Amino acid sequence: MDDAANDQLVNMGRLRWHCRRGLLELDLVLQRVVEGGLLEELSEQQRAELFELLHYDDITLLAIVSGREECEEPRLKGMVDLLRAV
Repeated sequence: MDDAANDQLVNMGRLRWHCRRGLLELDLVLQRVVEGGLLEELSEQQRAELFELLHYDDITLLAIVSGREECEEPRLKGMVDLLRAV
């Protein structure tokens, strides 16, 4: 396996790991992304956006995904909309 493919596997593994959260409601949404195969369908840019969103704390991320708050980064709106639709 070449380095690029190996890096891709690592990135996907890291994304899957970061999708495991402490809040049940948030965990349910993110597990639908992982288990539904959506994670594999995301572009490289979308994966980077998701990874950035996953750095928010659980309470803030749940508020954003549930629509109670707006994300402070407008460039992440597409990924937020996708998570809200899941």
